Amino acid sequence: MKTLANKIMDSLASFARPEKAAFLPRFFKCGEGQYGEGDQFIGVMVPDARRVAKTHEEADAGTLLELLLSPVHEHRLTALLILVLQFKKRRGDDEREAIVNFYIEHVDRVNNWDLVDLSCYNILGPWLEHRDRGLLHDWARSGHLWRQRVAMVTCMHFARGGDSEGCFAIADILLHHPHDLIHKAVGWILREVGKRDRPALDTYLLPRYRQMPRTMLRYAIERHDAAERRAFLAGTRGDE
Repeated sequence: MKTLANKIMDSLASFARPEKAAFLPRFFKCGEGQYGEGDQFIGVMVPDARRVAKTHEEADAGTLLELLLSPVHEHRLTALLILVLQFKKRRGDDEREAIVNFYIEHVDRVNNWDLVDLSCYNILGPWLEHRDRGLLHDWARSGHLWRQRVAMVTCMHFARGGDSEGCFAIADILLHHPHDLIHKAVGWILREVGKRDRPALDTYLLPRYRQMPRTMLRYAIERHDAAERRAFLAGTRGDE
């Protein structure tokens, strides 16, 4: 008899597109020595994975673990989308805490940038909004690429709630990180801060922007006007 996880896998397989299965490993850098090395794809796009997740949003923890342990990217993605749905529907702290603990326990299976970006700020963000965030600081300092991206992208929830200082604290830890996936994540969250509080963003950037990786800075100032962007990129912002 098939397990529920097997049935979910079968549902996903029905949406598989061979041309996407060929393309996605290149898009997610799954070659030897690349950040996604060894990841496998069957060619299911995110909207279809969401459809499958919605159909199975009451899946139990054992089923989700079976999906998360799969080498197939879309299986892990669907497990995480189900977790997000479950977290949003639960109202009691005990139920939400169980989901958070499950996520934290298996965070090493959240091991590509889309898996991080589609899950962490919807689960860890609301949970940590009014709680100690030491875990995020520890992960930001961990040297582990995906935990570091989780730490930064979780701050999307804080940025949208107007908590710029919480975002800046994590950004400072990662400011000189060597990997472009972290540069993009930091810049993305800084840009989100700026959507709501441009003066706070500029105050943060002015003493730091000349030392920031170029990609990080470009992302952070994307919504500035053209003259301001030119000044930042030329290293002359703040000299006027």
